[in-house]
Amino acid sequence: MQTVIRIKVSDIDEAFIKSIKSLFKKSGEVEIAIQPADDKDETSYLLSTEANRKALDKSLKEAKAGKYIKVNLDNLK
Repeated sequence: MQTVIRIKVSDIDEAFIKSIKSLFKKSGEVEIAIQPADDKDETSYLLSTEANRKALDKSLKEAKAGKYIKVNLDNLK
């Protein structure tokens, strides 16, 4: 099971830690990765605006319909 929790730094307290322990007590071990909430991955960034979502959706539909240009990477050297 993977859970993503977005929380204000000021709300991280003993009660929060207890809730994490309770949520995952059967696991015995968890991995915690921390990053600033504004540090989005590439996919999240690209999907963060309506205009980007529409452009990506259009491009995906075109690619699925075979409307793309094949490029030989060896020719780019």
